[in-house]
Amino acid sequence: MASKPQIGVCYYPEHWPETLWKEDARRMAALGITYVRIGEFAWSRLEPARDQLSFDWLERAIDILHEAGLKVVLGTPTATPPKWLVDEMPDMLPVDAEGHVIGFGSRKHYCFSHRGYRAECERIVTALAERFGKNPAVTGWQIDNEYACHNTTRNWSTASLLAFRQWLKQRYGTIDRLNTAWGNVFWSMEYADFQAIDLPALAPTEHNPAHSLDFYRFSSDQVVSFNRLQTDILRRLSPGRDLIHNFMGRTLAFDHFEMGADLDISSWDSYPLGFLEDRSDADDAWRRRFARAGDPDFQAFHHDLYRTTSGGRWWVMEQQPGPVNWADHNPAPSDGMVRLWSLEAFAHGAEVVSYFRWRQAPFAQEQMHAGLLRPDGAEAEAFHEAEAVLRDLDKLDLTGDGMADVAIVLDYTSAWAWEIQPQGCDFDYFRLVFDHYRALRRKGLSVDILPPDTSDFSAYKMIVIPGLFAWSQNLVSALEAFEGVALVGPRSGSKTAEFSIPAQLPPDLPAHLMDLTIARVESLRADSPLGVAGSPGQIKFWREFLIAGDRCQVEMTSDDGKPLLVRQQNWFYLGGWPDDRLLDDIVAKVTEEAGLPGLVLPEGLRVRRKGNELFAFNYGDVAVDLADIGIDGKLVLGQTIVPPADVAVVNI
Repeated sequence: MASKPQIGVCYYPEHWPETLWKEDARRMAALGITYVRIGEFAWSRLEPARDQLSFDWLERAIDILHEAGLKVVLGTPTATPPKWLVDEMPDMLPVDAEGHVIGFGSRKHYCFSHRGYRAECERIVTALAERFGKNPAVTGWQIDNEYACHNTTRNWSTASLLAFRQWLKQRYGTIDRLNTAWGNVFWSMEYADFQAIDLPALAPTEHNPAHSLDFYRFSSDQVVSFNRLQTDILRRLSPGRDLIHNFMGRTLAFDHFEMGADLDISSWDSYPLGFLEDRSDADDAWRRRFARAGDPDFQAFHHDLYRTTSGGRWWVMEQQPGPVNWADHNPAPSDGMVRLWSLEAFAHGAEVVSYFRWRQAPFAQEQMHAGLLRPDGAEAEAFHEAEAVLRDLDKLDLTGDGMADVAIVLDYTSAWAWEIQPQGCDFDYFRLVFDHYRALRRKGLSVDILPPDTSDFSAYKMIVIPGLFAWSQNLVSALEAFEGVALVGPRSGSKTAEFSIPAQLPPDLPAHLMDLTIARVESLRADSPLGVAGSPGQIKFWREFLIAGDRCQVEMTSDDGKPLLVRQQNWFYLGGWPDDRLLDDIVAKVTEEAGLPGLVLPEGLRVRRKGNELFAFNYGDVAVDLADIGIDGKLVLGQTIVPPADVAVVNI
């Protein structure tokens, strides 16, 4: 990583007259932009008809940017196959669970399993890499764009069906093993051959959950292999360039850890106001309060997630610069918020924050999406906030370690399993994990997010594992060696990998780790929470009936006298889904046991440590005095009293 982070921008030269390109490049460089992403949606201009490659215009654009001192991230155009290609092989189009073909007219109109489309992607990516792979201006490649966008990961096409049957044969070997693993004796669901298996689409009631889970696993694997097809080409033909993909927020349809293994840099597209509007579980009062700031924890959660997925290197590829076009309501951010979002990303270790987009488009689907410039070329508000970010970066030392004291384990298979069988309409894996993450952040803690195959937790004082579907032996071994404090549950270890109840019942852990049995569970109505003895907090959505063995001690009980939080040495098990007040009490208890220092932050203020610098971000609507919450040190940036939509940095 460079000693000083950089900013970038997304640019579409094909959208503008070529006479504007030099002036755009000059203005980008004058602003202080380093990286420019181009080309990810340009297939119809790169190949207007079969085998009529038209790369000269792209080369001219790259040369102009390079001459201005800018570095290019070149996109592969596979997110937007052109109409002539769809007409040639219409069966490449995706199909939904009801059998409807998803047609041409926007983007992401392809099936990941279609062999013909994969061959076309291989062809166009190879041609681009042969032409530009060693161009000195091209320092990186973005593969495709926003996998899983518009719910396109899972596909019910014929190509997907054929690939799924082959995937199952490779996984199970024999149909008898599959029938046993899925429990197909139930409801006479046994198959005589792999060719008899269909995709889990419409049925009178729910499909066998093991069948559905394997379809979700298969679908994730198809995305990963589709991406790998392109990275293999680019590594061979464009050596030394960073390979990147831009993930999204609250998108768990495929395994980002699996894909990240094939990338040099993970990036994500950060749209705080759009996400608050259409991806938040918060109530209306919360959304109104943070309508122009965004959720105080949502961006940070994804920074921490994607930092892990490719080994620590990550970017924001698209940073919201103003109103977006795709949510139910699209307010403008408060003055200062674009700067705050950018600095928050750098505090979490981003190498680059890239703004979407350079100039607002005057046509097509995204014409109402703001840019750094207005459609007429005048500077928009975010242009000046980007200038402010660059001035701030000159004052900061961001080379220090960003390792956190506490980590949360996030597991994509768990997200799929609880989507398939939630056992209650309010159970949502992302929400459960995010609630725990929020509680840790309210204590002023920096958090890492780790995959479920992590083999070494020795760098942490505390590990949190909410809602883990099934234990792997690797994870159990890592936890057995862990000397810190672990908070596990609810619902962790409640299934086997084949989606059955464990023989020894949940939480399915060795007794020397947790001498505990979950006898039964219940899901609760949102308007019927369960009280907790000695606490103003409550249990919502999910409750477990715990039978604690001799080696466990009860730390908390519900109002009906049943154990809720139990402890065995340095392990805690939580048998319910706490509301915020109860979760704050539990986190305070467990972090104190772990020896972690804890702040009590006012609503809307969040902190993140990077090396010796502590960043404070005020998402709220009132000023906060850092001295009042115990933050002291030499002020590096901002003021001790942090106004709304502002940032302070203290050297501690």
